[in-house]
Amino acid sequence: MVPVLVLYYSRSGGTAKIAQHIARGVESVPSCEAWLRTVPSVSADTHASAAAVPNEGSPYVTPTDIEQCAGLAYGSPAYFGNMSASMKHFWDSHVDVWLGSVLAGKPGAVFTSSGSLHGGHEAAQLSMMVPLLHHGMFIVGLPYSETALNHTTGGGTPYGASHISGAGGENSVDDIELQLARAHGARLATLACTLARHPSARS
Repeated sequence: MVPVLVLYYSRSGGTAKIAQHIARGVESVPSCEAWLRTVPSVSADTHASAAAVPNEGSPYVTPTDIEQCAGLAYGSPAYFGNMSASMKHFWDSHVDVWLGSVLAGKPGAVFTSSGSLHGGHEAAQLSMMVPLLHHGMFIVGLPYSETALNHTTGGGTPYGASHISGAGGENSVDDIELQLARAHGARLATLACTLARHPSARS
């Protein structure tokens, strides 16, 4: 099986829901499997520490997950047009991944959620692509051949899957957002499988 890592940080559950449906899209592609993982919260309290294993939800990502995955999608709530501190801390803490070119030549995708339609989800997605480019990954977006992209009144952008959660997280993920998330996962997995079968194309 070709593993695709679906990594996320979520506060109110919207980003986690999108991650789950990206994982479903990944696993709709024959020979592909999704590894659903999360990252711990960070705190300004230097004495605070997260439990070694989350109390609920997905397990924390490990260096082995990153090294062995054939593709990567990662998601975060949008904070002022950028990713969360917890997800940024993850990337900042794994310079060794960049030094080892572990992700170079693999496909990568980004997804997010925001409190309002103009809450910065597209800006966050663009900024989240920057670490992937530095790691030498191929960026996978959502083309307008995904017809649901022409009909969304909430999340879902050419830059990737997204969700408009409402200021208090009161909005459920709608059918079009879920459809686009699954399409995004399938698109990522298809490229991951192709590159896994033809590793010379990664160089």
